[in-house]
Parts: sequence; structure tokens; C-alpha cells
Amino acid sequence: MAETPASDKPDVSERSEIHQQTLSEQESVVIRFSGDSGDGMQLTGDQFTNTSAILGNDVSTFPDFPAEIRAPVGTIPGLSGFQVNFSSNDIYTSGDEPQVLVAMNPAALAANLEDLQPGGVIIVNDDAFTRNNLRKAGYEGNPLDNPDALRGYEVHRVSLTTLTRVALQGVEDMTNQQKDLCKNGFALGLVFWLFDRPLDSTLNFYQKKFAKRPQVVEANTRALKAGYAYGETTESFSGRISVPSRTEVPPGTYRRITGNEAIVLGLVTAARKANKPLFYGSYPITPASPILEGLAALKHFDVRTFQAEDEIAAIGSVIGAAFGGALAATASSGPGIALKSEGIGLAVVLELPMVIVNVQRGGPSTGLPTKTEQADLLEMFFGRNGECPVPIVAAATSGDCFDMAIEACRIALRSMTPVYLVSDGYVANNSEPWQIPDVDAIPPIEIEHRTDPKGYQPYMRDPETLARPWVVPGTPGLEHRIGGLGKQDGSGNVSYDPIDNEHMIKTRAEKVARIADFIPELEVNGPEQGDLLVMGWGGTCGAIRSATELMQREGHSVASAHLRYLNPFPRNLGNVLGRYRQVLVPELNLGQLSLLLQAKFPIRVVPLNKVQGQPFKIREIVDKIRSILD
Repeated sequence: MAETPASDKPDVSERSEIHQQTLSEQESVVIRFSGDSGDGMQLTGDQFTNTSAILGNDVSTFPDFPAEIRAPVGTIPGLSGFQVNFSSNDIYTSGDEPQVLVAMNPAALAANLEDLQPGGVIIVNDDAFTRNNLRKAGYEGNPLDNPDALRGYEVHRVSLTTLTRVALQGVEDMTNQQKDLCKNGFALGLVFWLFDRPLDSTLNFYQKKFAKRPQVVEANTRALKAGYAYGETTESFSGRISVPSRTEVPPGTYRRITGNEAIVLGLVTAARKANKPLFYGSYPITPASPILEGLAALKHFDVRTFQAEDEIAAIGSVIGAAFGGALAATASSGPGIALKSEGIGLAVVLELPMVIVNVQRGGPSTGLPTKTEQADLLEMFFGRNGECPVPIVAAATSGDCFDMAIEACRIALRSMTPVYLVSDGYVANNSEPWQIPDVDAIPPIEIEHRTDPKGYQPYMRDPETLARPWVVPGTPGLEHRIGGLGKQDGSGNVSYDPIDNEHMIKTRAEKVARIADFIPELEVNGPEQGDLLVMGWGGTCGAIRSATELMQREGHSVASAHLRYLNPFPRNLGNVLGRYRQVLVPELNLGQLSLLLQAKFPIRVVPLNKVQGQPFKIREIVDKIRSILD
């Protein structure tokens, strides 16, 4: 069916605010696109997000896709989804429940219906509701024909496949199967119409993306325009929605950026600020692979990338590059970090500067490669043999990945140590508007390579940082060897003396502890003291901030703080924690930060834990705050 029959239209009294006027304004809207992994949902969501960002909306996205390259068609495990929250105000998450669901098949409807807001809009591809697809999704009958199954929602049965084929009649050299690939464009055009979005940005994208395939440009253009025209001519929709642009946006040049993209730019910027070539050695792994891909395209910035045969070779190459005088970095996820652990321990003993990016994913083992989690924190703290401390910094948002990549490099080069830069699947793939910084305003990273052989010893110490000298191999008179055996301080000679061993272990630990002297103190959002502090790290930032600000507007004595420096902790952390009666710590693990805080500080921590491969919803944190305060 091309539109909902009048008799099947929902009662207007059941509709949410979104449907009360023919043309209305809303502050923000959340849309979820869902279909098979071959239905182009990521591209569809990307284009809607880009257009909304160009119009001046704040945007936040949540791509959610299966781990398989070609997942089982028509099944719930094979679904690919993309959620976008776009607003006329500042937003910090991709939204809790969508107000609009675009479902390309029965599985998409079955998997996402319970998340949809009451009274929400459902746009379904009616052509996909075949007996076979219904069976795959677990339906005994067609829910679109059951008045009770979708009661309370505004349902639009649109024959996306059929209408796309009609729109593409006359396009040469395209089979029906190829034409069907354009049905996501028809759906996108319809949603553009529904939310008063222009087509220009997406049409330009088609021209550039398929410049060498004019028939593909024509097909996608026709499908997009046909979807928009369908919205204009059908009478099934009760109204259109306009989300105005933000009125208070700091002046500057903006682009949309993901966490992985921001890490790429941050590493390159740090190398330029340190006046060093960047060496990046890595083994492909989800969700960190886009960092390798992004850096490989930037060789003109003196970036050298090496795709290793395995994780052990990757960390070995980075150790060699750091010894050779380059700014060295690698990235992986939980399983790869485990394989790199012996090499990271060697880098700690060698005291060489490098950045190890951990884009966390669901585990353990292979786990959930495309889902998010924060369960590697204790692995990064303690996952090496012996006493082997490594500094850890964590990005709070996608844009923050740029700043923290530079900060990780700065710490590594200042203190001559490996540094973990922590992200997660949500931060890595989420996108948001990002103001392109003034590179000239970013402070330089000062580096001094010793060249004077007088009095030189490989492990002599800077009195402030305890860092050893960084000497480029081949410097006359400063030839030296490195290795993983126990060492004598100063000379670096192999030593099995018990006192030497303990001294070196304590010196390396003190070197890491002293990093707290030059990192920023922890800042609090909200009252400086009160009933409850909500403490988080990594990708929980947006949900925590949204939840605490909501509670503050209701008059509750609730504050939030977010740790971007995890090892060492900010020097004022104990003081901050002590100013609140209780501390709530939401984490996408079973309480790892909670464990560390309670081990170090005399406080009572209330954990809020989730390991479902999904980020926190704002309401989950709000509900927990209410239960504590009540």
C-alpha cells in the first residue's frame, strides 16, 4: 500500500505533540533508521545528519550495526541501525527513545518497536512484509494488519521497493535488484520532507560519490526526489516538523566528526606540534581500524603507517619507531590490547614515549566487536606482569578525542612513557559538530634530544619529571643499548641486584605519579558540595551530564564530574569526592572505576553498571539518581 487507509489511521487523541499541527516546531527530534546491513542505513543516517548539521542543528548520532560483513538477511541479528538526535539546543547524547522509526523490514519493526515513544511515527517498507520475512522476524501474522499490534502509533505503510522501481523507470543498464538498492534514498527523501530538510547536500554527495557512474547518480537522485514528492502528495501524514537552527553558536568553522576521525587529526597535530614524524603501526581490528585508514591517507603530513601481520608485530614496530626518534602510536581494542601487553611492558621498562589507543568493545574474547563497553579499565591498569604502571587518559566525547590525543602525546613525550588513550565503540562511531581549532593557538610540544655526550647515562633522570633522556640512535658518543632485563639506574646496565630492581620499579611508579602535578584539576558541573556526585569516565559523559542537569532543574542537590585522567587521578579528586554525601558511578562494566575509587579513597560508591553493548540512556541514570535521593 502506498498510504494508510483512512479507516486505519490512529486516533488523533493518541498522538504525541509531534503530530498536533500541520506545520509545527520542535526543539529536538530523535529518528532511528533500521534495516538489513545491505539496506544502506548508515549512509541514510549520515546524510540526514549532515544536512541537519549544515542547517545549524546540534546533532548526535549512534550507528549500530552487526559484526558480520553480510549478516543474515531479514533477521534481527542482521539489522543495521542509525539513530540521530538533532536539536535547536545543545545536546549531549543520541537520545533515549526515537520519535520516528523507519523500518525497512519486519525484523526492524520487531527489534525497535519497544524503544519508540508512545504516539511515535512508524514508516515501514510495506513490500518487505512477506510471509518469509515475517517468519524470520518471529511474527506469526502481519502486525500491520493487526489493529492492536501498533495501537498508539502513527503507522505509514509505504511501498518503498515498488515506488522506487517506478521512480527509476527509464534509467538504463540497471536491473530491478540494483534499483532496489536505491530504496533507502526514497525513504530519506520522505524523511527530508517530513522534517522540512533540503535535498541539496545529499544531491551534491551523489554527484561526488558516483562521479564515474552517471546512471547511479541519476538513480539515486530520482529516488531521493521521488520520496520527497511522495511526502508532498500523500495525505497520510498528520503534519510536518521543523527543528530550528541553534541561535547561540560560537563563531568559527565547523565540521562533523567521529571519535576515530578526531584521534587521527589529534595524532597528526601532536606530531606537527612536536616537530616529529608520526609512525603508526597497527593491526586491523573493529572498532579501531578507521584510525589506521585515516592516517594512511595523510602521508603528506609526514605520517608513516604500517599494517602489521599481528598485534605483537604492531607493538614491536612502535617500540622500534619510538627508539628511533619518531612520535609513535598504535591502536587496538580489548583482544588486541591483551596480545600487546608483553610489548607494552617492555616499553615501560625501556621508558620510551608512545601512545596506545584502546577503542573498547564488548567482551570478553572476541565478544561483541561492533558494540560498546568500558570493561578494559582494569586491564589497562594492571594487565601486564610485574609492577608496570602506564598513564591513562580517556576521551569524553567524539570531539574530545582530538584534545586527548594531543594530551596523550604530550604526556608520553614529557615523561618518556607509554600512554593509554582510551575511547570506546560509542565515542569512536558517534558523530557531532566540531569546531575546527586554531592550530596556531595549540601550544607546541617541547622535545629535547640530548646530543652532548659529557656525563651522559641512558637512565639519568630529569629532577622534575624523572624522565630519562631521549637519544636518537647514531648520535655520536651517545651509543647505548636497551632491553627488558632488570636495570641499574643511571647506567641502564643489566642488574639482578634486589635493591636496583626495587629502586627502578619505585622510580617508574613515581614518574607516573608525578604526572598529576601538571594535569588539570577535576572540575565539577553543579553545586560544589551536596547530596550526590555522579562520577563517570569515557563515553558515559553525555548521558551523565543530561541526567544531572535535568535533576538540577528540578531543584536537587546533584552535581557531576567526568574523569579524563585516570592514571594518575587528578590531584584534587579526593577533595572533590569528600564534599558529597554519596557518589554514583555509572559504567559500562561491572564496577571497575568504582573498585578503584573505593580502594584509594574513604568514600561510599554506589555503582550503576550495564554490559549490554549499548550506551546508557538518560532515563536509566535519572531513575538511579531518584532512587538514591528518595
